[in-house]
Amino acid sequence: MDKKSDKALVLLNMGGARNKNELKMFLTNMFNDKNILTIKSDFFRSLLAKLIVSSRLDSAWKNYEKIGNESPLNPLTEKLVSKLDKTLDNVYVFQAMRYTPPFAIQCIKELEEKGIKEVVLFPLYPQYSTTTTKSSVEDFVEFAEDRFNIEVIDPFFKNDVFNEAIIDTISKTVEEYEEYNLIFSAHGLPQKIVDKGDPYQSHVQEHVEILSNKLKEKSINFKSISLAYQSKVGPMKWLEPALDNRLKDFKNEKVLIYPIAFIVDNSETDFELSIEYKEVADEIGIIDYKVCKCVNYDDKFIDAIKDITKLS
Repeated sequence: MDKKSDKALVLLNMGGARNKNELKMFLTNMFNDKNILTIKSDFFRSLLAKLIVSSRLDSAWKNYEKIGNESPLNPLTEKLVSKLDKTLDNVYVFQAMRYTPPFAIQCIKELEEKGIKEVVLFPLYPQYSTTTTKSSVEDFVEFAEDRFNIEVIDPFFKNDVFNEAIIDTISKTVEEYEEYNLIFSAHGLPQKIVDKGDPYQSHVQEHVEILSNKLKEKSINFKSISLAYQSKVGPMKWLEPALDNRLKDFKNEKVLIYPIAFIVDNSETDFELSIEYKEVADEIGIIDYKVCKCVNYDDKFIDAIKDITKLS
């Protein structure tokens, strides 16, 4: 639908592979990102990135084969964009991904064709991190080259409408809350990144506290509520506790996982949490292991975006 507007909302995210070539692209772009591999030399970062990609690509692709040969992030984000575009009367809605198409440069071309002058960037990361929010915003701003007036939405994990959407998702996944141990699982970070001032860990911890209080207010009483970090790789120290270690506390019990750092389901939720960590849970002896879906394009999340951005 054509709109009489010179304003656009652009959703930012990392991206997801649709095939093996795009997975190679994703990994190559990610490990060449100076916010991910914090090596000062572009040359040495590129060299290390090639080594990492060549060693990981085949095994990573086997994981994608288990979830239908593509990340669910792309079709889900397209539905979110479409739904928002129909909901917002005076704003165009686009997406820009960091490591796979549609890239920021492609999005910017489309914005120019529409005559857009005002751009609201909405990073789909509830908590701020240099590895996600900063990386995505910098990428877009660099390619935009002052062509637009840009507003960047702040981390929104404190937004009440957004948190109501999360509580709704959690409450619909199981019925006997008191029988389940709820674990908020956040994507991990190397400890050294946090030690350099990245606020991600403190944001995640505060978000868990907010959601725990909201659950209590609604008399949704889980057997326990805790936080853990997934996706640790390599020998360096990462944020703790690691999810596989946290799961060891719940032998012969029931566990519900909520992926607190993600807005849209992706390979980390559909493969890593739902398949890989379920195998860990089964080995430990957890009697029931469930993973909540992300808010994706839920109506309550649409309302949250409108509330956060003040767009209509």
